[in-house]
Amino acid sequence: MSEQITREPVKTYKDIDRSILKPIPNPTGQAYEIKIKIPEFTFLGVKEQPDFAVIYCTFYPGKKIIELKSLKHYVFQLRNIVVSYERLINIIYDDLIAVYEPARLRLVMVCNPRGGISSKLTIDSDWKIRGGKEQFNDWQIVEDEWSVEM
Repeated sequence: MSEQITREPVKTYKDIDRSILKPIPNPTGQAYEIKIKIPEFTFLGVKEQPDFAVIYCTFYPGKKIIELKSLKHYVFQLRNIVVSYERLINIIYDDLIAVYEPARLRLVMVCNPRGGISSKLTIDSDWKIRGGKEQFNDWQIVEDEWSVEM
């Protein structure tokens, strides 16, 4: 008797659950910066093959801060989502903005090479094109240094 392999239905970006993200009240009204690194970020690319990246998040809190455990669970769900990295960084950005309402959010996704090509994506809420006021301007003077592992 042969065993039949049952395949789970493919999950797409429409299945990403933002409600997993939980806010914590900001303990202070003072300005400060939180930097978060997600070094083992994985998801399924559009060909349903695993993709790997490192995500760097720079967060200037408003009234809420990120509960790291919920961020971990949010990121974990993405391992089974079929999505392009261009769409994915925008979804993550939109979800973090909606849930946490930060004064500023900057996301950088450095993707591992695919076919010998590496890529890096960046979104900053300070950019005028993203509705920002370009009040921080530090993104304009930062040297774009990032390593590529082959």
